Amino acid sequence: MTADLLPRTSPLDPYTAAFEGLPDAVRITAEPFVAMADVRVDPSSGARVRGAALPTTPNTWVPAGDGRLVWLGPDEWLLTSPGTAPEALEAELAEALRPAGGVAVDVSAQRTVLRLGGPRVREVLAKGCSLDLHPRVFVPGTSAQTALGQAGVVLLALGGDEFAILVRSSFAGYLATWLLDASLEYADPALIS
Repeated sequence: MTADLLPRTSPLDPYTAAFEGLPDAVRITAEPFVAMADVRVDPSSGARVRGAALPTTPNTWVPAGDGRLVWLGPDEWLLTSPGTAPEALEAELAEALRPAGGVAVDVSAQRTVLRLGGPRVREVLAKGCSLDLHPRVFVPGTSAQTALGQAGVVLLALGGDEFAILVRSSFAGYLATWLLDASLEYADPALIS
């Protein structure tokens, strides 16, 4: 059986209609499949990933090609790329990192991505996250490995009232249900049965 016969599906596909039914105050969308690679390299090597310097400030991310390069630890980063096949991303990074003694591993199936936005999104996130999400503190380019509800996530501040949440695929359904429940108070009362 070839891979062409097996369509990619997201653990969040069953939540699409519920996400679309949310008010403008809180918007949630599941991003289509995003390739991801874990990058390990000595930060002093000068290695670059897709033209971007490795962010060495803890809890930050930078744009890298069509995706984001997220600091996870002193010598570990996560690269996302919505426009590249996972195996191609891993091969590209292996070639780029080899001279610096670095490695990259495909972790695309490990996490799925949610995009959140709207004027009430910070209040929704604050219901289950202990971080200070005030726009003066959690500014664009900031990231954090944290808990949201009972799920471990990587939270990225994208700008304005826009966030990306990377959650393990096995916790995606739980987190989607939690976010829908946390958003309920901002829904139109006529829509609540």
